[in-house]
Amino acid sequence: MKAHLEQMKEELAAGTAQLLDVREFNEWQEGHLKQALFAPLSNLEAGDEPDDVDLELKTYLHCRSGQRVHMAAPLLEDLGINEVIPLDEGFVELVTEGFEA
Repeated sequence: MKAHLEQMKEELAAGTAQLLDVREFNEWQEGHLKQALFAPLSNLEAGDEPDDVDLELKTYLHCRSGQRVHMAAPLLEDLGINEVIPLDEGFVELVTEGFEA
């Protein structure tokens, strides 16, 4: 597993980080990571604060291909999340790397 993903997995397990899935509802329904919180980019763009998000935690973002995370990151920073980390790895790659769906 890639070093940054191993670190993320450890932080998620320790409760020091969270993982947001910024894909849309139909994508989420087709499958999502068990540790991910649902925070679709369209909702963020509409100004909606995602449910169950802890503004104090390091926050990793993933989508399908690694593009939407870069649009979502500044929106989440505007909500007050201090450390937002967009992942280049998409959903399929994260599953391949051992994250449970």
